[in-house]
Amino acid sequence: MDVFFSELDRYLFGMGRHYELYEKMGAHPCEVEGKQGVHFAVWAPHAKAVSLVSDRNGWNPERDPMHPLEGSGIYELFVPDMGVGELYKYAILTRSNEWIYKADPYGFSSEYRPGTASITEDLSAFSWKDKKWMKERKRNWDESPMAIYEVHLGSWKREGNPERDGFITYQQAGRDLAEYCNYMGYTHVELMGILEHPFDGSWGYQVTGYYAPTSRHGSPKAFMEMIDILHQAGIGVILDWVPAHFPKDSHGLSEFDGEACYEHPDPRLGEHPDWGTKIFNYGKTEVQNFLIANALYWYDLYHIDGLRVDAVASMLYLDYGRKDGEWVPNQYGGNGNLEAIEFFKHLNSIIRKRKDGTIIIAEESTAWPDITKSPEEGGLGFHFKWNMGWMHDFLSYMEEDPIYRAYHHNKMTFGMSYAYSEKFILVLSHDEVVHLKRSMIEKMPGTEEEKFRNLKAGYFFMMGHAGKKLLFMGQDFGQFREWSEDRQIDWYLLEEKNNRALHNFMRDLFHLYRDYPAFYEADYAYEGFSWVNADDNTRSIYSFIRNRKEHFTIGKAAGKKALKGSSNAVSESEKKGHKESLLFVVNMTPVERADYWVGIPKTKKAKLLFTEEGKVTEEKYFPVVKGECDGRNYHLAYPLKGYGIALFSFVEEEEDREANAKPCPEEDSIEKKGRNERKEKTRAGELVAKDSRTA
Repeated sequence: MDVFFSELDRYLFGMGRHYELYEKMGAHPCEVEGKQGVHFAVWAPHAKAVSLVSDRNGWNPERDPMHPLEGSGIYELFVPDMGVGELYKYAILTRSNEWIYKADPYGFSSEYRPGTASITEDLSAFSWKDKKWMKERKRNWDESPMAIYEVHLGSWKREGNPERDGFITYQQAGRDLAEYCNYMGYTHVELMGILEHPFDGSWGYQVTGYYAPTSRHGSPKAFMEMIDILHQAGIGVILDWVPAHFPKDSHGLSEFDGEACYEHPDPRLGEHPDWGTKIFNYGKTEVQNFLIANALYWYDLYHIDGLRVDAVASMLYLDYGRKDGEWVPNQYGGNGNLEAIEFFKHLNSIIRKRKDGTIIIAEESTAWPDITKSPEEGGLGFHFKWNMGWMHDFLSYMEEDPIYRAYHHNKMTFGMSYAYSEKFILVLSHDEVVHLKRSMIEKMPGTEEEKFRNLKAGYFFMMGHAGKKLLFMGQDFGQFREWSEDRQIDWYLLEEKNNRALHNFMRDLFHLYRDYPAFYEADYAYEGFSWVNADDNTRSIYSFIRNRKEHFTIGKAAGKKALKGSSNAVSESEKKGHKESLLFVVNMTPVERADYWVGIPKTKKAKLLFTEEGKVTEEKYFPVVKGECDGRNYHLAYPLKGYGIALFSFVEEEEDREANAKPCPEEDSIEKKGRNERKEKTRAGELVAKDSRTA
């Protein structure tokens, strides 16, 4: 590889379109005229001079001056006999004649905190063993299961090197995460805090080393090994990525060459008032190139499967976190950041054209339109978007005492009114279990037993709802304490009865989610989800159906695609696995409903798959009988416990439009009849109530 900048390289960089810029910028071991050494390149357009400083020259800026490439702002230097593993920085002489010392913006490796130097590294020699995964990930993720485990490595486990504050090594994390995710049924891990950052308390969201995996857990090649281990175990890897802002640390990007270089010079555009950080100048092509090449670097060199882009809203709005008079309107007088919008379209167009199964996800907290629509259609081009609105409504409802949930019933149904406006991921992330917000289990009302029953019902509802899924570490077994980056999550709780039961419950539910395509393959098709009863607020019970994609594609005119945006008329998951549709029933109060009638399409019987106790291990069927209920001609009756749930699978038959049995009674008629007027009979060992729906 020729590490020196050619005229074409300089042209592409100036245009913001040098997508392999990381092959030129930074430090690269190489051979020049028969001599082994390291080639360095850095962009510092306002500098009077730039030198390389390191251990070998006593950190003296007079020893190794770099050579400017005229008109580009780029400085280069080849240092013979320099090898891998050496500390270095750039000494930059500002226009005020002051030497400042900066880490390499393109540095592949960083010194362990509190050190701030970059480290020379050779990334070319790693031997990947994930060929099978890289081939299999080339799929339509819209129609595939995505159960994401959000992990902060620094606090997932603290059983590592005592010389590194107990941080787990990348290799050990890879082995342990692969085992844990496969045991639990997660499809992906989403890693927080990987990009190098000086302050633990930032959780990795104040980045100084965009091209360096944090040294807290080991070397860059150790991180590659971690990803390789996860891929060989069939687990995808998503990386948190932070192009929204960067910190003011003196060794970082802030005023890199003594002036605004990566940030906008106007503080109304270049500083975050709430976060005390700098904002990238998205209108500067060299800055765009730095970020776009960085995203592609993680995909290409580290085999990352996806990026989750943090704080997208802060990039899209010029008035984000600002009062009147503190922001500058765009050229049309609006509050949209036109440069950031074009940056996203540019980046996401490149990622979409790869067609290699890689994805990019937006954490966007407003109702900005068309986040997941392609740039060609006028959208920003993300593949998925975090559903922050659903998360807010879900948690608000679940925190209510069951006595009052009837008055907030629509909080759980409202999400489906906009579920198809974007390709959403339902998230219960780290942000919801910090800063006195309480852990998921502690948000639940009632006694400890009731908290766990509540949380099981809530998680079940989430897993059935349209959209991909994400859960933060520790919440799958009911950690009581809020999350802290300073300690590992409370694994000892798995010895406790209730926590262990929740953990087993979630394991069974995640595996069921992956086994039944009705859970996921039509997440973004209107026909994939239908309410059975969204309005039973008096009893705070929800029921709905998830359909297989084949149920509304087969039989349609040849050549027509029923699922908009689908690459195939029939998805891969339709060729295998369970063909059934799924019926979900969730009781959000402690009141038992001895025989709860649920409307269902015509079918002979429904198989019970899952309850509040977990996976049903024996064959258990409930007969479906004629009788109008929930606007349908057939129903089944089920003894629903307090905070009870039920998941049934069934195969829909051709609807029989003949006369129905008497309608499902309303609440007042139930009260009049009472429990003793139920007409019962036993069929195949199951209690079936045909004439009432008892309160």
